[in-house]
Amino acid sequence: MNIGQAAEAAGVNAKMIRYYESIGLISAASRTDAGYRQYNEKDIRTLRFIRRSRELGFSIERIKTLLSLWEDRGRKSSDVKELAGKYIAELDRDIEKLQSIRSQLQHLADCCHGDHRPDCPIIEDLAAGLRH
Repeated sequence: MNIGQAAEAAGVNAKMIRYYESIGLISAASRTDAGYRQYNEKDIRTLRFIRRSRELGFSIERIKTLLSLWEDRGRKSSDVKELAGKYIAELDRDIEKLQSIRSQLQHLADCCHGDHRPDCPIIEDLAAGLRH
């Protein structure tokens, strides 16, 4: 199938397929005599795997690792679980950081009167960062 058909079948766009190929995430597609890319069912499965990995927020580097584990029939599931566990720990740290930022901003918003006066603790806090 051509790149448009492959994109539709995998649920990604053609630009992403070309990008994945350019960074080595997928193998270079075979080409017709006219130079058009050709994809097979294995390519589609790989693209779907990548799409789902991206939906879960895995980085390109982690997807490369996941793809190699997927293709390795001798892999240990503990290797896959370890990789997922590291990512979960990062997500937990990111969530904690975002909750802290939200809490700080909520406090500043609560302190702001939101009226016609120019005094605003939100602006004052942002400006205080310029002095450090």
